[in-house]
Amino acid sequence: MFTGIIEEVGTFENFLSGKISVNCKKILEDVKIGDSISVNGICLTVTNFRKNFFNADVMPETIRKTSLENLIHGDIVNLERALKLGDRFGGHIISGHIDGVGTIKSMKSEGNAIIVTVKTEKNLLRYIADKGSVALDGMSLTVINAGDFDFSVSLIPHTRDVTNFKNKKIGSVVNIETDILAKYLERLTNFKSSSITKEFLTEEGFFK
Repeated sequence: MFTGIIEEVGTFENFLSGKISVNCKKILEDVKIGDSISVNGICLTVTNFRKNFFNADVMPETIRKTSLENLIHGDIVNLERALKLGDRFGGHIISGHIDGVGTIKSMKSEGNAIIVTVKTEKNLLRYIADKGSVALDGMSLTVINAGDFDFSVSLIPHTRDVTNFKNKKIGSVVNIETDILAKYLERLTNFKSSSITKEFLTEEGFFK
């Protein structure tokens, strides 16, 4: 489990024979073989590491669902270690299991913030709601507008400066993980044997 608070940006080295290599420093301070590290929001298991890099295996399903194939040598990537019991929970619950990708449609300044609009598929948009949470390349962000074909988030300068978003531009591809609670709620309400229905939730005040 992760929280979407990026600890460090690393550098993508290569992807060979199903194994990714990332150069970094801070997140390796207490790393062990088998630990989970989020790379641009993708939960990967450390299989080898040295002083300034680590390797992780990547399954074909991960390649299909994420933007890994778009990375080139030298690209910066967002990194976060798995949450420890007792750590501060600054973001939201993130599993590191990417639902799909989106494309940055626009980036507009608004005061000291940047409004980023991302276009993605409708099967992801149904889990994205105004003022809800979404993870883009592993960053925990709040949705400020959820549309029929895209959604928007707002980045403060600090988030932009300490993550890979300082290098993003219109047309850049980002990994998307929607709110896991929304997916479980949909599963519960659609499961035939479940007593939790939309009518029940409406009566309990979950829908207006």
